Amino acid sequence: MFNEIGITQVTIPLPFRLNHVNCFLAEGASGWTIIDAGLNNAVSRDIWRAIIQKHEIKDIILTHYHPDHFGYAGTLQQLTNAEVWMTEIDTEAGLTYWEKESLEIVNENYDKCGLPDNLSQLLTTDEQGFNPQVKPYPTVQHFLEEGMKIVFGKYEYEVIFTPGHSDGLITLLNKENSILFSTDHILPRISPNISYWFRGNPNPLQSYMASLEKIKVLNVDYVIPSHGKPFRGANQRIEELLAHHHERLAETYDAIKRPATIYEVNQQLFKNLNIHETRFAVGETLAHLEYLYVNNQCKKFLQDGTWYYESI
Repeated sequence: MFNEIGITQVTIPLPFRLNHVNCFLAEGASGWTIIDAGLNNAVSRDIWRAIIQKHEIKDIILTHYHPDHFGYAGTLQQLTNAEVWMTEIDTEAGLTYWEKESLEIVNENYDKCGLPDNLSQLLTTDEQGFNPQVKPYPTVQHFLEEGMKIVFGKYEYEVIFTPGHSDGLITLLNKENSILFSTDHILPRISPNISYWFRGNPNPLQSYMASLEKIKVLNVDYVIPSHGKPFRGANQRIEELLAHHHERLAETYDAIKRPATIYEVNQQLFKNLNIHETRFAVGETLAHLEYLYVNNQCKKFLQDGTWYYESI
C-alpha cells in the first residue's frame, strides 16, 4: 500500500512498552516532507541520518507535541533547514510543557492527587527526564489549520483537527481514496492515552469522543496509525474505542460512590504499572473524573490539600 501511495514508513524504536513510533517520508509540493520525528536520541539520529543524506527535506509536519513525535524535530530542522508545520495550540504546548515553571505546576497538582509519599516527586522526575529528548525545540514557521491541504506522496491530504490525545492533534485525510493518517487519534491495538494535565483542555475525554464521532462520519476505509500496523475499517475501531471509554466512565463512577482521591480511583482502574505508565494512568484517571464532573455526574472538594471526587 505504501508504494501505491508514494510514501515510506520510517519506524523508530522507543524505550517504552509502546516500543515504536511510525514516522513518514514522501515527496511534497516543493521537495521531500517528513511527518513526525521520534525522540531526540541516538536511535532517531542514526535512522534519520541515512535518510536526510539521500533526500532534500523541505518540510517537517508535526502531528502533535508529545516527545515521541516532536522530540527530534528541532535537531532535524537544524540539519535540513526544513520548515516546520504544527497546530498553534500544540506549538505553544511543545515549547512550554517541559520548562521548569510548567513542571512545578504539574508537581504541585500531583501533590493534591492523594499520591503516596514521594510518588509525586518520582512522576515529576519522569516528566523532567523528557527535557533533553525534546530539545533543541524546532522553530515552527507554519500553523496547521482545519481544512488545509497538504501534498504528500501521490495524493493530497486534508488537515482534520482531532483534539483529545493532545489539545492540538491533527489527522490527515485523502477523501478520494478513503485514506486516513490517524496519527495517535485512532490506534489498532491500544486505546490512545487521554489525559488531563492540569492545563489546557478542561475536558479532554469529551473532546476525544467528539473527535472520534467527527471521523466516524467520514467512514474511512484505510487507516495508517502512528503506532501499530495499518488496518481497514475505521468505524469498527472507533466503536470499540467509544465503548472502552464508556465502560471506563462507568467504572470510574462506581469507584467514587464514596469520596475517593484521584490516586484511589487510579488504583482501581489500573494495575502493575511502572513510573512512566503511572504518570499516564493518573492523567487518564483524571480525564475520566473531570468528564464526570463537567457533566454534573459527580462533585469534587478539596480537603486537607487533597482533591476528593464523589458521584451524585
